[in-house]
Amino acid sequence: MELPFFIIIGIASLVGLWILFYFIPVGLWFSALVSGVKISLIQLILMRWRKVPPAVIVNALIASSKAGLKLNRDELEAHFLAGGRVQQVVNALISADKANIPLDFKSATAIDLAGRDVLEAVQMSVNPKVINTPPVAAVAKDGIQLICKARVTVRANIKQLVGGAGEETILARIGEGVVSSIGSATSHKAVLENPDSISKVVLAKGLDSGTAFEILSIDIADIDVGINIGAKLQMDQANADKNIAQARAEERRAMAVASEQEMKAKAQEARAKVIEAEAEVPKAMAEAFRSGNLGIMDYYKMENVKADTGMRDAISGKGAGKGPEGEKK
Repeated sequence: MELPFFIIIGIASLVGLWILFYFIPVGLWFSALVSGVKISLIQLILMRWRKVPPAVIVNALIASSKAGLKLNRDELEAHFLAGGRVQQVVNALISADKANIPLDFKSATAIDLAGRDVLEAVQMSVNPKVINTPPVAAVAKDGIQLICKARVTVRANIKQLVGGAGEETILARIGEGVVSSIGSATSHKAVLENPDSISKVVLAKGLDSGTAFEILSIDIADIDVGINIGAKLQMDQANADKNIAQARAEERRAMAVASEQEMKAKAQEARAKVIEAEAEVPKAMAEAFRSGNLGIMDYYKMENVKADTGMRDAISGKGAGKGPEGEKK
């Protein structure tokens, strides 16, 4: 069964109108027209062909026009095609203009393309941000450790947002300044009595140089007394000295034992040589008898001399406990 002709015409008309309004955003064009933004239907159609959402560009132009800013449509399209956030940039420009913060479109788009939130930066310029530092431990000259926490009030530096260092650099520099300030203090008591001295020293260093922030103030939130590093180091040094002394004493003892063993070995060697020499005496005497160099009377005289010597030693007490041969009984 065929559909009536007028129904086919109606369906075709609806499809044609949907295609027409999809490619030709008449409603968006009318909104721009009544808002004072001059843009043609052809430009809106070309935007869609260039893969640029017309609503993003038109809404940005309307918002900037109502805020008294004059923005270029081509620049907005170029920023969108470069991967930028058009509405974010426009909102930042409007906020900066209302807060009397110098910010032009080129700088805003550069900040946005650099990956930073330009709107948040403008808001931080108006309403400074407070950064809490992690606990920083430092040691005064008297050896007492102090653990310090600080609150840093910063605001965004619009001119250095591109290429400027972030919060991590600020925190690292604050920590370095706190350590330097406490380390130069003669006593930890002086730091506890005047914690603002840390803030003055740190602020005087210009730690925000080269960063995307401007440090407004540094406030010491809390200071705790840690361990006595000086006493601990002295104890460690004393233990090290004791261990060294013990090692040297052990070395001397080992050397003494080795020397004693060496002396004993030499004594044993000497005794062995004496015994060996004594063993040669009978042989020499026998040889002397055979060769006629020693007579029997000479031998008896020698034995008498030995006996007399042993008797004298016994009488004088030198040979107590020894026999006539001078040996122990």
